[in-house]
Amino acid sequence: MNSLSGEVTQRRPLWDIPTRVFHWSVVCLLPLAWWSADQQRFEVHQWAGYTLLVLVLSRFVWGIVGSRHSRFTDFLVGPAEAKRYIQGGGARSQGHNPLGGWSVMLLLTLLLAQAVSGLFNSDDILFSGPLYYWANSDVQSAMGVVHEVVFNALLALVGLHVCAVCFYQLHRREKLIQAMITGSAPGKEGLAPAVSKWRLLPILILVSAGLWLLIAQAPAPVYLGF
Repeated sequence: MNSLSGEVTQRRPLWDIPTRVFHWSVVCLLPLAWWSADQQRFEVHQWAGYTLLVLVLSRFVWGIVGSRHSRFTDFLVGPAEAKRYIQGGGARSQGHNPLGGWSVMLLLTLLLAQAVSGLFNSDDILFSGPLYYWANSDVQSAMGVVHEVVFNALLALVGLHVCAVCFYQLHRREKLIQAMITGSAPGKEGLAPAVSKWRLLPILILVSAGLWLLIAQAPAPVYLGF
């Protein structure tokens, strides 16, 4: 509180808590999913996939009802504005620039495709996804291809993302990493107060319950290992 005027100065983070938790959860869950599949730790892989699916679906909702700079309307722009930015124009949003904004959407879409295809996936030996037996052979085969191709696309996009962050962090001296850890940093402050983080709770509950109900109606995965 300002001692002279008596006014309360409200902190305006660039990235609210739910957005930061989502970001760092994906950073942890993707390597976990990769490792668990490689090591045939399929129960761990399955739960990593469930968690990713819930988080991604919740992030799509948060992109509509979340804080200003977490909303898609804040950082998604049309081709003309993206072209203007590439040609040296400034970014409209305090958060993602036009290229970064669309890369976020691509990442979310790929994560969603990866998680959903995993529900129908099987290695034909030790593990089958919870919805595998609901699908016919054509869908099963297609989902297997999607799961593999999308994972490779995710690796490429994540690598590009890391390179872009390093460029802006080290070359342009923009404190992107600090802002994604603490919410804000010098030169990376929000223009509006963050909405309550508790707004996310009913979203997570509803999405988790919906996924649980879907899986509960499906045939159980078959484990053939010892």
